[in-house]
Amino acid sequence: MARPYKPGPKQFVFGAGDGNDQRVTVGDAQEAYVAFSEFFRGQDADTVTIDDEPAGQRLVLMRGQGMIARSKGADQTEYLKVDRPNRYTPSAMLFFENGHGGLDRFGQWLSNLADLDASPEERGALRAATFTTEAAAIGEVGRIWADSGIVDPSDQWCVFFDSHGVDDDRAERAELIVLIEFLGLERGDAPAGAADGEIWVRLDPRLDAELERWS
Repeated sequence: MARPYKPGPKQFVFGAGDGNDQRVTVGDAQEAYVAFSEFFRGQDADTVTIDDEPAGQRLVLMRGQGMIARSKGADQTEYLKVDRPNRYTPSAMLFFENGHGGLDRFGQWLSNLADLDASPEERGALRAATFTTEAAAIGEVGRIWADSGIVDPSDQWCVFFDSHGVDDDRAERAELIVLIEFLGLERGDAPAGAADGEIWVRLDPRLDAELERWS
């Protein structure tokens, strides 16, 4: 059985592939983040790693390839396409707070590295296909909503990608469309004046409970 992740006083190892790894002992996640931010700013390497050796967990920031990897144990590695340079250090903070699992809501993790070369629409469909139960699919819908969603003032509609253009968030939009169909949710037309990237979905009890959890 895997050991549960235990945040708190512990050690991390920061590396940049030059053999000069830095070991730090910290009292909490914020202290770890401050230490790592200083280390990260001083590096020009394409790849920077954070290891929690006792937990068997690793975060890899691959700036040269525009991706992030997280691993838990020898055979559990997932990859995330990075769309903005400022996404790297927030991922580190989530890792310091709650390890591998702390990054669950950070984006579309895929287990096959080659899938990151697919189009955003293909990546979205691949990600959606990994959710085979209603509970898991609803949870993923909540994660997508939490990033940029609102509830319409009428309390009848859940709005995804609020104020976003159609060229933004293409992979997550493609994923959401598949999940809406899988869950049998009712999709409505966005009102006049809404941004062309918004997706409006009628609220139902399943969504109510999930959005409350992610709010």
